[in-house]
Amino acid sequence: MKTNFSQYLEKQGKKLTELSNEEIYLALLDFVKELAAQKKKNTAKRKVYYISAEFLIGKLLSNNLINLGIYDEVKDELAAAGKSLTQVEDIEPEPSLGNGGLGRLASCFIDSMATLAINGEGVGLNYHCGLFKQVFRDHQQEAEANYWIEDDSWLIPTDISYDVPFKDFTLKSRLDRIDVLGYQQEHKNYLNLFDIDGLDYSLIKDGISFDKTEIKKNLTLFLYPDDSDKNGELLRIYQQYFMVSNAAQLLLDEALERGSNLHDLADYAYIQINDTHPSMVIPELIRLLTEKHDLAFDEAVSIVEKMVGYTNHTILAEALEKWPLAYLDEVVPHLVTIIKKLDALVRSKYTDSSVQIIDDDKRVHMAHMDIHFASSVNGVAALHTDILKNSELKSFYDIYPDKFNNKTNGITFRRWLEFANQDLAAYIKELIGQDYLHDAARLEDLLPFAEDAAVHSKLAAVKYQNKVALKRYLKDNQNIELDEHSIIDTQIKRFHEYKRQQMNALYVIHKYLAIKNGQLPKRKITLIFGGKAAPAYTIAQDIIHLILCLSELINKDPQVSPYLNVHLVENYNVTVAEKLIPATDISEQISLASKEASGTGNMKFMLNGALTLGTMDGANVEIAELVGSENIYTFGQDSDAIIDLYATGGYQSADYYENVPLIKEAVDFIVSDELVAIGSQERLNRLYNEIITKDWFMTLIDLEDYIAVKEQMLSDYEDQESWNKKVVHNIAKAGFFSSDRTIAQYNDEIWHSY
Repeated sequence: MKTNFSQYLEKQGKKLTELSNEEIYLALLDFVKELAAQKKKNTAKRKVYYISAEFLIGKLLSNNLINLGIYDEVKDELAAAGKSLTQVEDIEPEPSLGNGGLGRLASCFIDSMATLAINGEGVGLNYHCGLFKQVFRDHQQEAEANYWIEDDSWLIPTDISYDVPFKDFTLKSRLDRIDVLGYQQEHKNYLNLFDIDGLDYSLIKDGISFDKTEIKKNLTLFLYPDDSDKNGELLRIYQQYFMVSNAAQLLLDEALERGSNLHDLADYAYIQINDTHPSMVIPELIRLLTEKHDLAFDEAVSIVEKMVGYTNHTILAEALEKWPLAYLDEVVPHLVTIIKKLDALVRSKYTDSSVQIIDDDKRVHMAHMDIHFASSVNGVAALHTDILKNSELKSFYDIYPDKFNNKTNGITFRRWLEFANQDLAAYIKELIGQDYLHDAARLEDLLPFAEDAAVHSKLAAVKYQNKVALKRYLKDNQNIELDEHSIIDTQIKRFHEYKRQQMNALYVIHKYLAIKNGQLPKRKITLIFGGKAAPAYTIAQDIIHLILCLSELINKDPQVSPYLNVHLVENYNVTVAEKLIPATDISEQISLASKEASGTGNMKFMLNGALTLGTMDGANVEIAELVGSENIYTFGQDSDAIIDLYATGGYQSADYYENVPLIKEAVDFIVSDELVAIGSQERLNRLYNEIITKDWFMTLIDLEDYIAVKEQMLSDYEDQESWNKKVVHNIAKAGFFSSDRTIAQYNDEIWHSY
């Protein structure tokens, strides 16, 4: 679709040359929304409802311009008028509707549903303050409310509203929508975001603390409110039920409108549960079918079983939600009645206590309910799915082998290449054309260029320019001084011990001490971290503190800073990732084997020409299979060994600390005089003690191997011909990790929406 932006402005009596960047942004916002409004709504008979607590959608202006096919036209128009689209993009606030990989994946998926013309939409909540805005003070993370909704935004109000019943009151919802535009597609879908009226920002006091008991005024204030106390847990239950009740009521209304008699509801709708947060949609849909629409209970259960799929994203116990039955009774007693009936159905068939929904401690296992009453249960990488089948969910796999399947995650490569790395995208088009924008597998057409020295030279030049752009961005936005001539080594993830940012920090210490001892690297290394720690996750915040202290120590040391820099970017989000990833040489994917379900950052990095330094965990396994062992750097224990160590209690961190001098030296430095002088002795001591006495995610088991392989990687970087040969292989093989491929598999094998 070609529409001249200047003509659009002229109809309003405006001239592009006379507008400020803010005025141009608002005009483009309206322009794109007008174009989107002209697109038809997808009306395939069976509609997919992708319910997720998070949608980390990122800024939408440029993504929508690309999907409309007018990005270059608008960019050129602005340039001709002396304006910069990049500067206009900076005006846009980033929606704060998600946090990490779960929310980013959901956003990729709804983009691909629209691109593939699947009648599928996201359903979630419209959090006004998101997770939190991360700020650093005294080398520590602090949290502030992240107000992102402006008077003019992508949100489109509707007159759709539902009554959501709780024990003591009923809340009326309202629905706002965001148009989801597929790549050069005639049709569009929606992201449905439910909200409440009466939200009260004045409840927020210090940082992000607020009165968690004022449900009628706080329900959609924050994503993942702190659940370290009972009121926080209850609030999460309120949020989750509000989300799924609205989703179920919307689904039923739309199915009836399209001709369903509800007995055939499964022909009209399919629900994909993204992790366990939306699990209550199962009993809620059964409740509505029986209580509101007079279907028999057994029939309602049978219908729901045919139209729900559950995606498991983790084996971590903390993320497999188990709500006390008493808490559910305080919030949604009408749902407890249904859950007890479902539990009775399970108990009538299976005596194994490990598969029951309600355990002996009267806790409701949401994942268990999902598995019993869904038609599909999928993992998100081949290794992850194998672990679910053979270990973590084996008792369920033995019952339902046909339900289990794998859907390896993917990314919207158009955003992460076409927008985030425009010079690389332009060069790829020079080499192989632009068919890869519709079929990412066509990136394999780059393989014949793997040995081409001219291609290697161009890729190196593009990478350097991306480093220069990152240098400018970090200086302007974070006052970080980046050396664009250094090797950029990046770890950007939610802070969690299993992702092992602490292991990377121990490498930093090792390297610092080596440089102090005169072992100078051939080239400067810049290590960049990004991510947030949950406010109640003390050790993760201690790791952030350690990194910030190391950054202070190293970057100000005249002996070390010419060879090593460390930076932790503040308030990491999609916008920052779009700048960091294209500039990165080394992609840190160092989770403890068996713990990272998939990862999607690993896919974005390889697409942008970074080489992976990783454990054989999650999708790293499939990356290694695709690119070949010579084009990836792997280290560490494999998942079988780690699972066995957990089962036998065979890992003791003290053994490594006491018996490996390199490890002891690095760990001891955490509580050194140099760091304690900069930071908090309490935090540093706590992290030090955690590592040498507990270290649940086995930082030390892989540390020696990690250091050795990273040093090999730094050495290999000096042979740029060999390095860029590996880069070509990684970019060429990244097409498999397109979310278009993932969603096509979901639809062909599970959803069947045509």
